[in-house]
Amino acid sequence: MRGRYALSGTVMALAVGGCMSTADESPAAGTGPIVPAAFERERLIGRWGVASFHDEKDRRRTESEARAQCGQAYAITKGPTDGVMMHVADDPKRYELRLKGNAAGRTYLGFEAPPGHPQDREILSSTADLMTMRFVDPDANRRYGTFVYVRCRA
Repeated sequence: MRGRYALSGTVMALAVGGCMSTADESPAAGTGPIVPAAFERERLIGRWGVASFHDEKDRRRTESEARAQCGQAYAITKGPTDGVMMHVADDPKRYELRLKGNAAGRTYLGFEAPPGHPQDREILSSTADLMTMRFVDPDANRRYGTFVYVRCRA
């Protein structure tokens, strides 16, 4: 009987601990109204070569590496509603993500949540043929770096 109470105490401690914030969390993250994104979702749809870097000095080389990945292109497709289908950090399943902007003019890609939510990606730059984005979550950003997407031609 004593073991069951100890297990219950552990589960309760984990549940309460999960509700607490840490010093690494930004109180402003994921707050504010959603405004229209700087561009339409159609810009994201297509086949992309993808690579990532952690140091800005590696950006140009990473663009070349992304271009070389077009033989195994990553497909971003239309979602069933207004979003695009993509993977999220640490999950092999594809989800519908939406573009959303914030009052500061930044563009994010993520779930139905305020812009800048920890599960979002911030789109740092975007043209018809080249995009860069990074995860808002500091841990995911540290692990994955800044993504470079280069549009693949047929």
